[in-house]
Amino acid sequence: MRAAPAIAAGLLLVGVWLPDWEAHLGAFPAHMLRHMGLVALAAPALVLAFPVSGRVAPPVAIAAAVEFVVVWTFHLPLAHATTQSGGLWYVLEQALFLAAGIAVWASALAPSPRLAGAGGLLLTSMHMTLLGALLILAPKDLYAEICGRAPDLSGQQLGGILMLAMGTPAYLFGGLALTASALKESAA
Repeated sequence: MRAAPAIAAGLLLVGVWLPDWEAHLGAFPAHMLRHMGLVALAAPALVLAFPVSGRVAPPVAIAAAVEFVVVWTFHLPLAHATTQSGGLWYVLEQALFLAAGIAVWASALAPSPRLAGAGGLLLTSMHMTLLGALLILAPKDLYAEICGRAPDLSGQQLGGILMLAMGTPAYLFGGLALTASALKESAA
């Protein structure tokens, strides 16, 4: 175990869960803050704290595909509404987000091949960017009616901005760092 990333992961998990983010940001932005805190920040910190070998990590293409399915499925209106009711569905959603994030980061940061890991992170960055942009540019609140709440387009847009501000750079910079590392290794 590496102490600094373990402490960072612990602080991130506490920071995502303990504050009443709904009171400060609203329901949807708080939900997105938690999602991105899990997949883009806590997951890589956990992987850095508790590294896995390439033999244990799933292939990066499979991990990235699973993460894609988890993220997009839970952003479909019906699935989102189901998790908003709380209880087991909400816990399952959050657990799947963390597990998918750990799988992607563990496979990407496995010792080799670095370029495959970079590709997985860069593809993840692209689909996170697309989903964030869709949330920001949607002409209406996509979730209000099915969730039984008043429309809050600005809250949805803030959620999309949080996705872009947290997820896109984490995966993009991770992918670029792995690319640089692979290029440095090949030049040596």
